[in-house]
Amino acid sequence: MKKVYIETMGCQMNKSDAERMYGMLEHLGYSQTDEPKEADMLIINTCSIRQLSEDKAYSAIGVWGKWKKKNPDLKIIFSGCVAQQAGKELFKRAPYVDLVLGTQRVYELPTLIKRIENGERIVSVDEKPFEESEIQVNRVKSVNAWIPIMEGCNNFCTYCIVPYTRGRERSRKPELILSEIKKALSEGFKEITLLGQNVDSYGKGLEGDWNLSKLLREVNALEGNFRIRFVTSYPTDITEELIDTVIELDKVCEYFHIPMQSGDDYVLKKMNRRYDYATYKKICENIRKRIPDVTITSDFIAGFPGETEEQFQNTLKAMSELELDYSNTAAYSPREKTVAAKWVDLYIPEDVKTERLARLNEHNRLCCLKSNQKYVGREMEVLIEKKEIRNGKGVITGRTRNNKIVHIPYEKDLTGEFVNVKITRARTWYLNGEMIG
Repeated sequence: MKKVYIETMGCQMNKSDAERMYGMLEHLGYSQTDEPKEADMLIINTCSIRQLSEDKAYSAIGVWGKWKKKNPDLKIIFSGCVAQQAGKELFKRAPYVDLVLGTQRVYELPTLIKRIENGERIVSVDEKPFEESEIQVNRVKSVNAWIPIMEGCNNFCTYCIVPYTRGRERSRKPELILSEIKKALSEGFKEITLLGQNVDSYGKGLEGDWNLSKLLREVNALEGNFRIRFVTSYPTDITEELIDTVIELDKVCEYFHIPMQSGDDYVLKKMNRRYDYATYKKICENIRKRIPDVTITSDFIAGFPGETEEQFQNTLKAMSELELDYSNTAAYSPREKTVAAKWVDLYIPEDVKTERLARLNEHNRLCCLKSNQKYVGREMEVLIEKKEIRNGKGVITGRTRNNKIVHIPYEKDLTGEFVNVKITRARTWYLNGEMIG
């Protein structure tokens, strides 16, 4: 068999796309390799959320282009969000690329592979999604299966490239989702994460009364001992029905990822976020009141164009007041086509952005430690994800239902098993525990 290597950057949606590509390529006579120099086909699956990610992608294929000079039969595919954005212009920058594959054309891959094998060079970045059919998915062996249920975004936040690279919101057919989940469970996966840029919008474009709550109920009804998560939630799309569903369903975990992006009302308005601080706070308070031990995580941007020191301080204050359990953080990175990228005169100097991000990370560290300290002495169920050797001793690592990482000294590999653990110590990013019984 020929060999294919895929370099995946960015979010879990990209990783899910890579698993689909591996599945389709296997039917075309390609086997997966972890060694790019051994491959007959190289695919880079790109992310454009920040400039650094885009730069890394171009750097990687620059190396591959040199390999192709020595091996003209080598096929190079540039896929993902940067491909969707660059289109045919990419051929000018990287003339050794055989296929530019957009985010909405992944399911066209088998047809396109046959064409580039016959010597064609192709750009496929049509914004009209290529119709999905039930395909094989070659998942990376682990405990958690990431299942995309919808793609795209309609919100057009002024900093975000996603609507331009992933398109408008569209939901996958429930029968395809459920079939994929059943297969993952049959392969031994113990945690199913339903994935979408705005996962709470699931159901748009589908016939019938489908929404995220209904889909969660269908997944929860499947046989087996497994957990269910969903990400990412847009704050104002979280309904009382969804909260009720999380409470009622035994397999759905007590975890919400709700990006806030800024704690300042003026900055939120400039970001085109459809809420203010008071609204976001009310959402969090309602969830915490109704779901004991719930974990709420968020996203924040430091140095958004025009952000003042006082406005940045409001973000730090929000992280503390909302008792957020963990937050993803990043310095603002201008992305072509977005509204905020045009506000050049409002750009924050790089040294200021870097300094604010450092303070944001330190505040996040304190919030995370405070959150973890609440669980010392508690008994919790942990799904073991891996075993490793540390300082000559065995350690198993897993997650609680509310997504807390726990390290447990134990010599036996219990990957994929649910165990009861007593939490003995809180660290910044994880908990220490010991087996019960």
